[in-house]
Amino acid sequence: VYLYMADKQADSAVKVMTEHASAFDNDQFLDAIVKVRNGEIMYKAVNFYLTMHPMLFTRLMEVLEELVDHSRVVNQLRRTGDWALQIGQTYLKAVQKDNLSAVNEALNELYIEDEDYESLKKSIDKFQNFNMIALASKLATHELLEFRRISAYVYRCNKKWSQSIDLSKGDRMWKDCIDTANESCDEEIIENLLRFFCETSEKECFCAALYTCFAHVRPDVAIELGWLNGYQHFVMPFIIQNMRRTADRLKELEDRTKPPAEEGNQDQIAATYSQLGGMGNGMLMLENGGGMGMPAPQMGGGIDMSGFAGAQAMPQGMPGMQMNGGMMPPGGMQMNGGMMPPQGM
Repeated sequence: VYLYMADKQADSAVKVMTEHASAFDNDQFLDAIVKVRNGEIMYKAVNFYLTMHPMLFTRLMEVLEELVDHSRVVNQLRRTGDWALQIGQTYLKAVQKDNLSAVNEALNELYIEDEDYESLKKSIDKFQNFNMIALASKLATHELLEFRRISAYVYRCNKKWSQSIDLSKGDRMWKDCIDTANESCDEEIIENLLRFFCETSEKECFCAALYTCFAHVRPDVAIELGWLNGYQHFVMPFIIQNMRRTADRLKELEDRTKPPAEEGNQDQIAATYSQLGGMGNGMLMLENGGGMGMPAPQMGGGIDMSGFAGAQAMPQGMPGMQMNGGMMPPGGMQMNGGMMPPQGM
C-alpha cells in the first residue's frame, strides 16, 4: 500500500486494502479514496464500509460527500437493509441541503419510524422535493394524532382542501379546519364548514369561522345560518364588522367622487383687479418747474383722474389749464391725445 501511494496509484492501493484486512488503515484509506481515477471504486468503498466497518461509514461519507451521487448511495443503503439507513442518517442530514428526492424520502421514513413528528414537519417545510401525496396517504391512518395532523397539513400544502378538512374533522381539530378553509378562499368550502358547525352545535367554532373567514363569507349566508340555528349572538360580531366595512367603503367612494371645492376668494381677487384696471392704462409724470416737460404717454384718451379727490378741488378758471381727459400743464399746453404748441405760435 505504501509503495502504491508513493507511486501515485491510489486505485491499486484502495483495492489492496479492501481485499486484505491486515493492510487496511482507515486514515490511509480515506487519503487514497479521494485520489482514485475510477469513480466506481468509491461506490465499492461504500459497500465495503457498510459490510466491514459500519461505524466508520459516516467518516467515509464526509470525505466523499462532494464526489458521489447521493441518490445512488441511498439506493445502496436501502439494498443493504433498514439498519443501513439508520447508520447513514447523519450523512443524509448533511446532504439534504441539495433537496434530492431520494434523500428527502429516506429521511422522512426514518423520522416516521422514530416517531419524530417535529423533525418530519421541519423537513417537509424546508424540503418539498418528494412525493407528498404518497406521504400524506401513508400518514392518514397513522396511530399518532400528530402524524395525522401532518397528513392534513401535506394535503393542505398541495391544495387538496377537502381531504385536509375531512381528516381534521375526524380528529376534531377545528382550528385546522378553519385555517384550511380560509386558505382555500373557496366560498363553497367555507359555507359547507359553517353548516357543519351548525349541524354539530359547535357555536364557538361557528363564530370563530366567521371571524377568520370574514373576507370570504357572504353576509346573507351568515345571517341565514345564525337565524335558523338561533346563533344571533354568535353572528352579531360578523354583522357589525360587515356594516363597518360597508360604511368605510361608501365613505371612501364619496370622497373620491365628490366635486372639488371652489376657492372662496376668487370673486374678491377678480373685484380687486377690476378696480385697478383704470390705473393700468397710463403713467403719471412729474414736470420740472416751468420748463418744457415730457407728457405722459396716453393710451385711449389719457389718464382718468375722476377717482382722485384732488381733481374735484382744483380751482376753476385757472389760466392755461384745461381738463379734457387729462391734466393741462401751465403755459397753454393742452393734452388731447398729444402735445399742442403754446398760444400765439
